[in-house]
Amino acid sequence: MAFSEPSAVIEALATTGYLADEAIGSVVYLAEKLEKPIMIEGPAGTGKTELAKAYATATGSRLIRLQCYEGLDETKALYEWNYKKQLLRIQADQGATHWEDVEENIFAEDFLLTRPLLEAIRSNEPTVLLVDEVDRIEIETEALLLEVLSDFQVSIPELGTVLATRRPTVFLTSNATRELSEALKRRCLYLYLDYPDIEREKQIVMTRVPEVPDILSDQIVRIVRSVRSLDLKKAPSIS
Repeated sequence: MAFSEPSAVIEALATTGYLADEAIGSVVYLAEKLEKPIMIEGPAGTGKTELAKAYATATGSRLIRLQCYEGLDETKALYEWNYKKQLLRIQADQGATHWEDVEENIFAEDFLLTRPLLEAIRSNEPTVLLVDEVDRIEIETEALLLEVLSDFQVSIPELGTVLATRRPTVFLTSNATRELSEALKRRCLYLYLDYPDIEREKQIVMTRVPEVPDILSDQIVRIVRSVRSLDLKKAPSIS
């Protein structure tokens, strides 16, 4: 789905219940036109993940999510081989005279287990790839994302290079717990999502819970905003 202008993005997201402002509409519109990923940074609970979900719903795209965590490696992000199935094949091929014949058989498509990054690259349908909380992975692991975000391809030594037949729309989210590498950031368009102003937050409440009286939603929003001004370890999120 191609948007003609930023306002069309805002309107499409609104149909899913996501209230976007001009900054969100402009960045999403440019990302679509330039075919670049979006890096969304901001406090936890400000709608970063929900933006990717709303975009997928609004455009009728398949959502593929890679939840980042400390210790994430390529076997969970890109692909791995089905070792049990390979072992069964080796046992079945015990009569083979050459190891090369067995090796060619076990490193084939049938034994490949795809993970979110490779799954998004290989998808033939409109796809949204959500790389959630990318700041939780180690700096070294960011290299796993660079090939995907630069050329939208994945290299598998045993099978060769897999090129994207249809580029996915990529959203990366970060709670800004650490500084991301320049190599990763310069491949993306940047969007910062902070807590909204009081009127927009009230609109969000009314959209999600329309039966709430106007005066009650106003009181809720004002109380939550006053709590956010306190010295808390975790400020109340929009969600």
